Amino acid sequence: MQNRFEEKVTALRKSVLHGKGETAVSLRQAVYNRAADLCIDTDLKATPDHNIPTSLQTYIDKVILHAYKVTDKDVERLLEAGHSEDDIFELTVCTAVGAGLTRLELGLAALKEYNN
Repeated sequence: MQNRFEEKVTALRKSVLHGKGETAVSLRQAVYNRAADLCIDTDLKATPDHNIPTSLQTYIDKVILHAYKVTDKDVERLLEAGHSEDDIFELTVCTAVGAGLTRLELGLAALKEYNN
């Protein structure tokens, strides 16, 4: 991404993916990548990501595509499946940042194309 916020975006991505946390870096990266991929191609929803535990997949996809539909029941299911509140929070942040930054990049690319 070439814009005036590139340094801040890079720092945000690094903090979310590699900063201190309870969740494994590899899982944070998988969730972030899933968010980016699913924002670009929603048909991937039908394709499971084998780097993300099945117990998290539905929740992660829901946060990416329909965050406004996430309910307490969704979080309760994850807690019952053995995920901690810290894990759920960290993975939700990774998902939101991955989706948000991807949408930002797509929007900036569309503006650039429109202005050319």
